[in-house]
Amino acid sequence: MKWILPLGLAVLVAGCGGSSSGPAASTTPAATAARTPAPPALCDGELPVRKLGRAQNPAVTELSGLARTRQGTFWTHNDSGDSARVFELGKTGALVREVQVTGAEAVDWEDIAIRGRTLYAGDIGDNLGQRKEIVVYEFAIPEGGTAVATRIALTYPDRPHDAEALLVDPRTGQLAIVTKNLGGVADVYTATKSGPLKKAATVELGIGQAITSGDVSADGRTVVLRSYDSAFVWRKTRKESLATAFKRDRECTVGADLLDEGQGESIALSRNGRAFYTLPEGANPTLRRYGG
Repeated sequence: MKWILPLGLAVLVAGCGGSSSGPAASTTPAATAARTPAPPALCDGELPVRKLGRAQNPAVTELSGLARTRQGTFWTHNDSGDSARVFELGKTGALVREVQVTGAEAVDWEDIAIRGRTLYAGDIGDNLGQRKEIVVYEFAIPEGGTAVATRIALTYPDRPHDAEALLVDPRTGQLAIVTKNLGGVADVYTATKSGPLKKAATVELGIGQAITSGDVSADGRTVVLRSYDSAFVWRKTRKESLATAFKRDRECTVGADLLDEGQGESIALSRNGRAFYTLPEGANPTLRRYGG
């Protein structure tokens, strides 16, 4: 379920050691420094923006969530009020096909994630904070016009929360749900299967920065969350969990004003995490690529 962006909301973007020669040289190898991933290119300053095309189809009007495949196509879905269906879009945003998801219902679908050839649709929206249970639907990318979903039912350990960001670890399949509020603090909850979620981290983003989507790059090294006007980047090693990554300070706030695109509730990283894509709500939305 979408929020109307407050008019007064300000944009907040905020080796190895060698051995010495001579008889006194040690025969014990020097310790190898721990390797950490290089800072993502998303943190290298002002990002270039390209408009790739438009999703010109009357069925695609209130998009909330975006996932990019290895082939460069995209999967997305509408916000609350639609049926349980997803759309495949081409590299320029043109509609490729509509897929009905059986075994699922759409209360308030807010985000979509991908892991290999598996999609995850997050029925996690809860503006009123009243849902006793939220659901993530897992299903293989279909060949035709229907997909059969497995239902992953989840409960919060404390109280219901509104959330619009669903992330999936590409290595382990761990799910992460990030809550949404205008207070500038978002909680991260994780799970690997149906049952109780575990509170894993809290991230501070600044007043007004309500999280509307998130993603993990396919190589597992870059994590991003977005609000209406900003995107925030964390880095991690492939073997680290999402919980571990979110416990560190973020790497940066990207150099791009996402508010220019309109009501934005979707983000999808490129495979190597050096760029990301967005598709806002509204009729004939523009697909954009940020980064090199």
